[in-house]
Order: sequence, then structure tokens, then C-alpha cells
Amino acid sequence: MKKKQVRDYLSSKENRRKLYIRGIQLLILLAIISVVVSKFFLSDKSLDIQSFTLIHFAGYLFFIVMPVETLIPIYLSAGHSGITLIIIALLTAMFAQMIDYAIGYAISHKIRGKLISEKRFAKMETQINKWGGLTIFIFNLFPLSSPILAAVAGMIRFSFRKLIFYSFLGLTIKYVVIVLLF
Repeated sequence: MKKKQVRDYLSSKENRRKLYIRGIQLLILLAIISVVVSKFFLSDKSLDIQSFTLIHFAGYLFFIVMPVETLIPIYLSAGHSGITLIIIALLTAMFAQMIDYAIGYAISHKIRGKLISEKRFAKMETQINKWGGLTIFIFNLFPLSSPILAAVAGMIRFSFRKLIFYSFLGLTIKYVVIVLLF
């Protein structure tokens, strides 16, 4: 579709409603897929490092929502080293968030001006540049959806270095605390 066709399509209230409904359906489908994928991987009775790596990586992609923090106690109880789990968790989470950011960055020009007005986008960008580092840190420190935030950071062209720094800091603290608690 060309820009004018997209604008014309989105100018209709009925078309926007259809788009929102499709978006909600897609989110529900992704939630179902996330549950099925996580149950599939966790049903494997052999809790080896490869399964932890794969599940953790998949859980940090923004389109698969899984509570990957719960994997740490499960794999610790299976006898895996806390240090090993922390290192793998950090590497897989950071790599997946880089992918999330790149996807957001790649599609940002497609949403700007089409789904979000330039004025609203500029306001949102100002707020994220002001509070983005703290927000990214908090979303990575707690079991919030940091992968989605990484994709949004890419969409608004938030500093990649800041994303990496605050994500790594939040994730490191979170996983060290989880390992120490369990």
C-alpha cells in the first residue's frame, strides 16, 4: 500500500475499528502461543542448559510473552549453577532485546504519522527521552514486559546505548537477587 492509500484507509473510523480488533486478536493469539510454547518446553523432564537458553531467549522476544524469571528457581532446583544461569539469562535477554529494538527501529517510519500524529509522537518522544532510562531500568528490574518496551524504544529511536546499559543493569540486579533468594 502507498502512503495515501494507508492514510485514506485509516481515516475511516470503521477501518480503524477493524484494525484495533485485528490487533487484539493478534495479541490473544500471541498469548495463546506463548502459553503453549512455554508448556511445551517446560514439559520436557530434562531441565538442561540448552532448554533454559532457548526458553529464556524466546521469552524475551516481544511477541512471545512468558514469565521467564520463574525459570531460575526451577533450574536451580535441578542442580544448575546460579552463576551459569545468570550469565545465560543476561546474554539471551540482551540479545533478544537487541532484536526487539531492531524490529521497532525498522518499522518506526511506518507508524509515524500513520497511527500516531507527529505532534503526539513528539510529545511521547520528549517524555521517553526524559524518563526512558529509568523506565527501561524498572521494566528490566521487575517482571514487567521489558521486551515490548525495547521494541517501542526502537520505534522512537531511543538511544541504543542507553537501552543496553539500563537493561543490563536492571536484568543483572534482578537475576542476582533471584539466585540469592532461591
